[in-house]
Parts: sequence; C-alpha cells; structure tokens
Amino acid sequence: MMKASEGNIVVGLDVGTSNIVALVGEVLPDGQINIIGSGEGLSSGMDKGGVNDLESVVKSIERAINQAELMAECQISNVYLSLSGRHIASRIEKGMGAISDEEVVQEDIDRVIHTAKSIKIGEEQRILHVIPQEFTIDYQKDIKNPLGLSGVRMEASVHLISCHNDMARNIVKAVERCNLKVEQLIYSGLASSNAVITDDERELGVCVIDIGAGTMEVSIWTGGALRHTKVFAYAGNAVTSDIAFAFGTPVSDAEEIKIKFGCALSELVSKDDTVNVPSVGGRPSRSLQRQTLAEVIEPRYTELMGMANQIIDSTQAKLREDGLKHHLAAGVVLTGGASQIEGLVECAERVFRNQVRIGKPLEVRGLTDYVKEPHHSTAVGLLHYAKDSQFYDENEYQQSAPKQRSGASLAELIQKLRNWIKKEF
Repeated sequence: MMKASEGNIVVGLDVGTSNIVALVGEVLPDGQINIIGSGEGLSSGMDKGGVNDLESVVKSIERAINQAELMAECQISNVYLSLSGRHIASRIEKGMGAISDEEVVQEDIDRVIHTAKSIKIGEEQRILHVIPQEFTIDYQKDIKNPLGLSGVRMEASVHLISCHNDMARNIVKAVERCNLKVEQLIYSGLASSNAVITDDERELGVCVIDIGAGTMEVSIWTGGALRHTKVFAYAGNAVTSDIAFAFGTPVSDAEEIKIKFGCALSELVSKDDTVNVPSVGGRPSRSLQRQTLAEVIEPRYTELMGMANQIIDSTQAKLREDGLKHHLAAGVVLTGGASQIEGLVECAERVFRNQVRIGKPLEVRGLTDYVKEPHHSTAVGLLHYAKDSQFYDENEYQQSAPKQRSGASLAELIQKLRNWIKKEF
C-alpha cells in the first residue's frame, strides 16, 4: 500500500443523513489528491443535516474513521467537516476602502474584505465562509485579482455563507467525542462544487445541485464566482417515503427498491419490467410493474428540480439587475447520492430546459474505485478545500494534518482490526 510522507495528509468527513464518508488523501507535489483511505457506513442519529441523537452519530463516525485508518495505515486526529441544513444562509455584501499607497497591496485587500464581512448578523448565527467575488478600483469593474494595480479607492464584493451556531456546535461536538479535532467547518454545497465542476464551468455559469437523503443544496456560479446558495430540507428521503406509502412496504425496502429499480422518467421504462415489493405485517410480497414505480418517483423528482429552478430564476433576475453575468451556459450539474437514479438527467432537462449532467468527483488519484461516484462528491470536495487552504506552497505545509505512522507493524494492524470488529458487532 502506498504510504504518504508525514505532513501532507488531509482528511474529509462528510456526515450525512443516510451515510457517513471519511476519506484520507495525500496531497502530491503536483497538487493532485491521492486517495489512500476510505471509510463509509450508514449514518444514524442525523436528520436533514442536523443531529437528533448525539451518541448514535458518534458511533457512526467512529466506524467510518476506523475503516479509513485501517485502509490508510494512519492515525487520524484532524478532519475537515461538512455542514448542511436549511439554517445555512447566503448573502452578498460590499466593502470599500482607500488604497494606501496608490498601488494595491495585500493589506488593502484584507481591509476591504474585513469591512464587507463586518455586517451584523443574528447572535445565533456565525459566518462560515467569506468568498471574494469581484473588486472595483475607481472606475474599473470586474477585477478578479487587484494586487499590484494602481488606484485611489477599492471596493470588494464578497459572498458570505453563515450557519446557526447551535447546529454547528452539535455536529462538532459529535466529532470531538471521537477524539478528533475539526480543522474547519465547510458548507457541503461548496465542497461538492469543488469536486465536480471545472473552472470553465464556473466562468460560463453553472448550477450545482447536490441531492442527498435529507437535504438538497443549490449552488449557482457565474463569472467564476459563487453567486447564491440555498439549502432545502427536502430531498431523496421524500422519494423513499412516497414509495413506502404507495406500495405499503418498509422504508428500508423502499430505499433499496428506489436504488435498484427506480427511474425518474416513467416513459423510459418498459411495460414488461416488474419489481418484487416486500409487504409489512408478514404479508407475502407482491410483483408490480416497474413503470408504476416510476410513476410514483417521477412527480417527486420533478418537484425537486422545480424547486431548484425557482432559485435559479430568482438568482438570474437579481444578477441581471446588478449587471452581472447571469446565464448558465454550462448548464446544470447534479450530484449526491439521490442523483444516482436512472432517467434523472432527462427529467431535469425538461424542467431546466438546459443541458444537465451527473457530476462525479474530478482530479483524484489512488483509490478511485471507492470515490468516483456522486455520493462521494462532498467528501472529495472537502479534501480539495483542505488542500487549497492548507497547502498554500507545495514545499511548505501547516502542522495540522494527521500523523502518518512511520511503519505500522502487522500486530498493530491486527489489533486495530479486532477493535473495529468489536465495535461493529
């Protein structure tokens, strides 16, 4: 197994409503991420991005972390953690300031950004991300990097993403109960965008829709900048519930049926295809037409896509008023676990009237068989975010990564495997 050198390891932990994913990545000298460990399991105690049973979440996290440690042969102590939920808020603010010496230096940039983010938010809120969009120097607009340019006055437009303090505190508490340190909380929609879209798509205009089990995150990019984000506490589990109620089958079986046989566009399904549907209360299972299943699924996915389309329309109208790029020339990218259903691209293209593709993680090496699927987008995006924030110079690393063992003995690995099996069973 490939071993990473000490100090260039990053760990992403995505705690979702239905699944938990822990990924260990090695940042290579060329900036690529080499996946060396993966841990994944069912999530318990989470609902719509929030913690509703702390101890259950702790146990779920421990299982995923232990698996990742065994595979990567490393001891994880620090993680980059995802956060979602309808408490996430998005706003654009502006900051102004004089240029100190006729030429923009880093202190000038920091000052105007600080001014922009110094707005009052509710005491129960905290700012997660401050993302610069464009700068204006005197009469010159749409500047991406003002460093070194001459002028008298500078204005910055920044995108602020905030969250509810208690919601963030609860998920951090669960991670810390596992003897882990949270390096940074990262909005899930930002992380998944980092994993599945290219710089060209950001520039041309693209909407990333991350459809999980409990939340759906909509992120709109134009002109290379994140313009708007919105979280709906309504996603893949709604489809599962529809199947369970329509056919009188347990929720767990409904989820399995959705994954194996579901289709988001009924006309794509043959009338001859059938599905075996388990019943409840000891009743015998039944055989139903797969097209009937699709007719239950299609309206809910159409509704989900319609909700996202309303956000796109309102955001485009606001961007148009502000004189900014508003077209989504690169279309829509769907990702997340609930995007992995047949017919969703065709269903979405009818709603958006734009090109649609399924987004899978980009620019990763190593254990790609484990991670190159849409439900890993957020976890891979966390690694990209960690790389960009930590490794600002390829030869200079911050001391905040998990420590790689110089050589774990076979006995140590066997003992760790035994400990993990005890926790599992």
